[in-house]
Amino acid sequence: MGSAMIISAVTILIIMVTTWLISLVIRNASIVDIVWGLGFAVTSWVLALTVDGDSTRQTLLALMVGIWGVRLGTYLAKRNLGHGEDWRYKAMRKKKGASFGIISLVTVFGLQGALMWIVSLPVMFGNADSSPGIGPIAVIGIMVWLVGFAFEAIGDLQLARFKRDSSNAGKVMQTGLWSLTRHPNYFGNALLWWGIGIVGAETGSGVIGFIGPVVMTFFLLKVSGVPMLERSLNKRREGYAEYAARTSVFIPRLPKKA
Repeated sequence: MGSAMIISAVTILIIMVTTWLISLVIRNASIVDIVWGLGFAVTSWVLALTVDGDSTRQTLLALMVGIWGVRLGTYLAKRNLGHGEDWRYKAMRKKKGASFGIISLVTVFGLQGALMWIVSLPVMFGNADSSPGIGPIAVIGIMVWLVGFAFEAIGDLQLARFKRDSSNAGKVMQTGLWSLTRHPNYFGNALLWWGIGIVGAETGSGVIGFIGPVVMTFFLLKVSGVPMLERSLNKRREGYAEYAARTSVFIPRLPKKA
């Protein structure tokens, strides 16, 4: 397990430092958001190729993390590239001035790299275990992952289609999965990582393997996901308060009746 942790740390360090250097050249720290999912994917592939473990489980985890990471990275690249730097990083750049470059290495790229390593713990456990085969617990994890991936991917697709229609400018997306939860993509993101955590738990990692999905869920719910977007949407979208009053913030459920 120790080698898997070290290999993951070195891989993530290389990814994040390289991304940081590119951000300095193009003056756009937003590329870290695109690399977020892709970094997980690359780390899982490196683990599968370098760590001694059960090849079936390694392939499974490489597919689960890889499919998610590549889809998310591709989606964000299509959405964000060509639209300038995200307002969060613009505000930080303005506040920090000439020191933003070196500060961003720690507060943006370093922080996300550390989170990537922690969230990847179940992937490390799964890759380092040599016990053969995929058992019933892993099958449950796969099913949970499938539901989570569907929520995230379909939610993103529905929102993208909604935004492409110019008649929806300034309106609130509240149909499809968005009628069940105000953040189906975030819910799906968290859920699929619980699926990965379950697969990792079959290797004997126990509760330690669940640190990853717990951290992912916490940050989505309490730090950088839901809270920031809720504040922004309440300011920018007319009717959002009414939508929020009848729609679950995270866990899907039927909307409340008016």
